[in-house]
Amino acid sequence: MNIANETAKKIITNVEKAIVGKRKQLVLSIVAWFSNGHILLEDVPGVAKTMLARALAKSVGCSFKRIQCTPDLLPTDVTGASIFNQKTNEFEFRAGPIFCNLLLADEINRTTPRTQAALLEAMAEARVTVDGVTRDLPPPFLVIATQNPVDHEGTFPLPEAQLDRFLMRFSLGYPSMDDELRMLQMLEKQHPLDALQSVVSSADLVACQEAIKGIFVDPKVRQYILQIVHATRVHEDLALGASPRASIALFRSSQAMAAVRGREYVQPDDIKKIVGPVMAHRIILKPESRLRRMTAEKIIDEIVADIAIPTITQASVLDE
Repeated sequence: MNIANETAKKIITNVEKAIVGKRKQLVLSIVAWFSNGHILLEDVPGVAKTMLARALAKSVGCSFKRIQCTPDLLPTDVTGASIFNQKTNEFEFRAGPIFCNLLLADEINRTTPRTQAALLEAMAEARVTVDGVTRDLPPPFLVIATQNPVDHEGTFPLPEAQLDRFLMRFSLGYPSMDDELRMLQMLEKQHPLDALQSVVSSADLVACQEAIKGIFVDPKVRQYILQIVHATRVHEDLALGASPRASIALFRSSQAMAAVRGREYVQPDDIKKIVGPVMAHRIILKPESRLRRMTAEKIIDEIVADIAIPTITQASVLDE
C-alpha cells in the first residue's frame, strides 16, 4: 500500500462522516490536491460545496480561509497589502487570505476580472508579488473556487485562459433521497462538520504530492493521453481544442488517480475516470454545435469511445 492510497483512505473516511453520497467527487478532489492542481466547483447553491472545502481542510489539519467574491473585492483584499505603521515609521505587509493551505473562493465569477487575475496568478505560480516583493505561499496550496451556473446577472464569466488554470471542473449535484435522509439524521443533534478531527498532516499531503511523481506511466498510456488531447484539436464540433497544459494535467492526474487506487502504475481506466473533469472546461464548442445541444462532456466521451484502449501488461511495467 503506497502513502497516497493510505492517506486518501483516511481523508475519504473522515470527510464522509459529514458529507454523504459524494464519493466520486471526493476522490476527484483528493486527486486534484495530490496533483498540485486547483478545483472549480460549478453547481447550484446549497449542495455542500463549502462543506466539502471545510471538511477537506479539517481532515488534513491545514489552514483554511474563505473569500466571498463580490464586485467591490480588490486584488489587495486577496493578496494582502503594505500598511504604514506609525510606531515604526515603516510599511508592514499584512498578508491576505490567500496565505493559507486551502482557500475557498466562493462565487468567483461575481468579482471583477482584475481580482480574478490576482487570484489566478497565485494559483499558477504558488506565490504572490506585492509592492515588488515576492512571497511564496505555504504548501500544500489548494484553491477551490465555486460558481453558480444558473444565475448570471451581475457576473464576470471566467475567460478560457483563466479556466485553463483549474486542473478540474466538476459539480456535486443533488443527493439521492436515501443520502438526503442520512444527511437529516446526521444533522439532528449537531452539525457533523463540528466533530471532524484531522486524520493526516500537511506534511503527509506534501509527501503524497511528491510520491505520485514516481508513478510509472507506460509509453502506450502516454500515447493514449496525447491521442485524446490531439483529437480535440481536429474535432468538427470544436472551435478550440485542448492545449499542452491539458496534456500535462491529464498525465499528472492519471498518476494521482493510480496512486489513490493503490497502484504503482497508470492504467487507461485511470485516465477514463478523470478525462471529463480535466478536459471539458478546456475546449470551446462552435456556436452551431451548441444549437444542436452538444456539450463538452458529450464530445469528450465520444472522443474517448473512438480511441482504441492500449493493453498494458504487468510484464511491461516490471521491465522498466
